[in-house]
This record gives sequence, structure tokens and C-alpha cells, in this order.
Amino acid sequence: MTQHPVGEPLDTGFINKANILIEALPYIQRLWGKTVVIKYGGNAMKNDMLTQKILEDVTLLKYVGINPILVHGGGPEINAMLGRVGVESCFHNGLRITDDATMDIVQMVLAGKLNKNIAAHIGKLGGKAIGLCGKDAGLIRVKKKPPLADGVDLGRVGDIVSINAKLLQSLCADEYIPVISSVGTDDNGDSYNINADTAASAVATALKAEKLIFLTDIDGVRSDPDDPSSLFAVLTTDQAMALIADGTIGGGMIPKVTACVEAIEKGVHRVHIINGTIPHPIILEIFTDKGIGTMFEKAPHAGKEV
Repeated sequence: MTQHPVGEPLDTGFINKANILIEALPYIQRLWGKTVVIKYGGNAMKNDMLTQKILEDVTLLKYVGINPILVHGGGPEINAMLGRVGVESCFHNGLRITDDATMDIVQMVLAGKLNKNIAAHIGKLGGKAIGLCGKDAGLIRVKKKPPLADGVDLGRVGDIVSINAKLLQSLCADEYIPVISSVGTDDNGDSYNINADTAASAVATALKAEKLIFLTDIDGVRSDPDDPSSLFAVLTTDQAMALIADGTIGGGMIPKVTACVEAIEKGVHRVHIINGTIPHPIILEIFTDKGIGTMFEKAPHAGKEV
């Protein structure tokens, strides 16, 4: 290490770095030993540089004593593979309609390529990641989702029945970072597609996580999707459901926001939707006084909690 010359003024850049670390200290203290579930997927996975920054964040959390669990989707990769093999992608209210042929591709992409690539990438950064899907040790047990109220059958899409929390707790205690793909299994061992937001919410609930963070490709929830200045910094669960009811929140944001609300209602302390397309989004949210994105809570609060 180079010694700073005696008598010369310190570079303000060094002082700023020290101040940043001190700003992070109370958040590290509060979250030490706690579980933070991070949902990663969609367009946030497309850029290699951004993927590097996100996985650096996840690895750092583990090294400062926090237990991160990464739950991932992979819609764009699934769509690309379906296109290559000539299978049409169909959606209803943001949920994928999954026939048998589509399920084979979903499992191949999510539980195979993407899951193992993410685990390997964390390994290169010095973390001990282990790739899992819901079929491993009954991690995510499901039953077939019944037809929706409008009569649409989503096919091989599952409703989560249980999460093997003991497996995840054991892995976290043994210094591993679980990386989970959103494929579940029923009592017969058959595979089912699960919305990754719903899976992340269920994992966070089962583990009584301190935080659940959804990384997406927008800043959070807006009153006007085309106006970045209309971002909601904080939403209560009642406000969020009202925005769904009046149509302000629609499309693919409906299952995401519903998952946020369900997690809060079932005991997760804080839930966030943040922009995963900016560098180090997890660190910016967790370890800075201001934070980013939209935070969901049960009732209004006076400011960001330490």
C-alpha cells in the first residue's frame, strides 16, 4: 500500500470514499445476518456490463454479513429460444400461457443455461453460489393454476403451495448464495412455470426476509408510465391495490406489484421495485440514505429507516 506523503493535503476523492462507507455502516449493522431476496430478470439481464454490476452487488452483500438469495426469471431468453424453435409466445395479463412444448423450453432456459451461468458468474467474483430450481429437494412445490376468472387456462403454470425454507436457511448458514430459477414441481414431479415475481415473493415470505427487491427496467411505479418525474417513492399496500384497480398499474406490472403487496401482507419488512439497468442498483438502494425506486410498506412512514 502506498503511504500518503506527510504534509500534503488528502485528495477529496479519498475522503468521499470514506464518507460513503460510513453512510453505509448503519445499514450494514441493521441487515447483518438478515435475509435479502432479490428478483432479477427480464431486460435487466440483457446487458453483460449491468449483469456484472448486479452480481458484484449480490456478492458484496454476502461478504458484509447479509444473506442474499437471488431468484431469477428470463423472459427475453425464453422468447428468443421459442422463436428459434418456432413456438409462439402467448401472454395474458402479463402471465405466460405455457403448453407442454413451451414448458420444455422454459425449463431448459431457466433451470439450465441461465441458472448455471449466473451461479458461475458469482463464483468468478469470489462468491459461493449454488444454482437451484424448484424441483431440487422440493424447493418450490406447486399445484396447477386453475382457469382464471375470465376462463383463460394458462396451461403448465403453477400456484405455489410451499417453499423448502429449511434448505435455503442451511445453504445461507453454510456461506452459499442460493440462485433460484422459477420452475416448480407438483406431487407427481411434473414441471410448472411460475411467475418469477411470485416465486421471489413466496421465498421472501417463507424466510421472513428483511427485504425483497425487484430489479426491473424502469425506475419503479409511476402515475404516468411515460413520465419519469411521476415516480412514487413510497406506496402503501392499499395505495398500490387502488392503482391496479383504476388501471394506473397494468400489464406486466400487475403481477410484480401484486407480489410486492402479498409479501408485505405476509410479513416481509420492506419491498422495493428498482431500476436494474443502472450500475450497482442494489447497493444504491440498501446502503444509501436516499435510496432509489419505489418502496412498498404496510403504513406510511416518516423517512427511510436505518
